Amino acid sequence: MQRRRFKTVPLDQRLVDEAKRLRKEARGVYPGVEREKLLRRARQAETAAHIQEWLTSPGLQAPT
Repeated sequence: MQRRRFKTVPLDQRLVDEAKRLRKEARGVYPGVEREKLLRRARQAETAAHIQEWLTSPGLQAPT
């Protein structure tokens, strides 16, 4: 039996792509609660991407 191999996209790229998708979806929604939810999720995805980028950076120092 052979394993199925998947080429995965890095987490930070998936988060950025998700944020772009959510912002695009929000543009098509009238201003209101639903639009604000989509924009909030987009901001959260962008923030998570920045945190992921920071955590995986080579210059990250352990707290002392």
